Amino acid sequence: MHTQRLTLTLTALASAGLLLTACGTESGAGSDGASDGDSGGRSVRSEPGLTGVRWHVDSLTLGGKEQDAPAGAYLKIGKDGKAGGSYGCNAFGSDVSVKGDTLDFGTPRMTKRACMDDGRMNFEKDLVHALGEGKFTAKVADGRMTLSTPKGDRVNFTSKPAEPNAPLTGTRWQVSAVGDGGTAAALPKEMDGKVHLTFGEDGKVRGNLGCNTVTAKAEVENGRITFGPPTTTRKMCPGEPMKTERKLLKLFDGKARYEVQQNTLKLTAADGTVISANAATKDAKTTKDAKTTKDAKK
Repeated sequence: MHTQRLTLTLTALASAGLLLTACGTESGAGSDGASDGDSGGRSVRSEPGLTGVRWHVDSLTLGGKEQDAPAGAYLKIGKDGKAGGSYGCNAFGSDVSVKGDTLDFGTPRMTKRACMDDGRMNFEKDLVHALGEGKFTAKVADGRMTLSTPKGDRVNFTSKPAEPNAPLTGTRWQVSAVGDGGTAAALPKEMDGKVHLTFGEDGKVRGNLGCNTVTAKAEVENGRITFGPPTTTRKMCPGEPMKTERKLLKLFDGKARYEVQQNTLKLTAADGTVISANAATKDAKTTKDAKTTKDAKK
């Protein structure tokens, strides 16, 4: 196989019936792209425990360099000669030939989502390259699988249960990127952790837009959020905070699509504005809240 076979389109993915969402989403997970159904008369032999398992990617070694996989990367191989999963950012599906302990992946069909955080895109590029290079030898034992090539490249997996998605409501979502179209640009480092949103059980969203605090109605239904007009404080902040705030305000007083993938949230406003956020850890939230209280007392 050659890397030039990896030119991909969403249209091809949809027509193949393999349109996926990476790792599933709170608003509705897609197919794994791998099934245990009828194989259409094809004979597919596999090692015991190889097929029908959700294999989570642990690490990739390419050209002698090992790198850890981002959360959410996984592979599932069906008994029908189909494989699917997530590279860590984009979902994919492909044919796969399984003969004994040898696997040979066909040309993948994948989504075109852009992820700007945690090195996901770099890992994805390397994993796509590795899986497109040639045949793999599979070794499966004790809930672990290793796919390796004769030249030493390998991918390590475990069959550990998937981490649950963070709940949309009640989670402090720290905004990490805002942009237009399908790509969100990372916020400046000086704003790290300062921009956040929390959706409450009372049907409202509260948070900070970079300069001012905000409160608005937020009705959640069927993968969409209907926002009401925002109520904000009236501080003026120079530079990046106000620029970020103006972009975030495009989210309000209208409907937006939302997608939760483990600890990440993606919001897409009606005008195409894309907002990416990460669930704050308990320790991070405690530290931020303590600092906010301290600053308020000054």
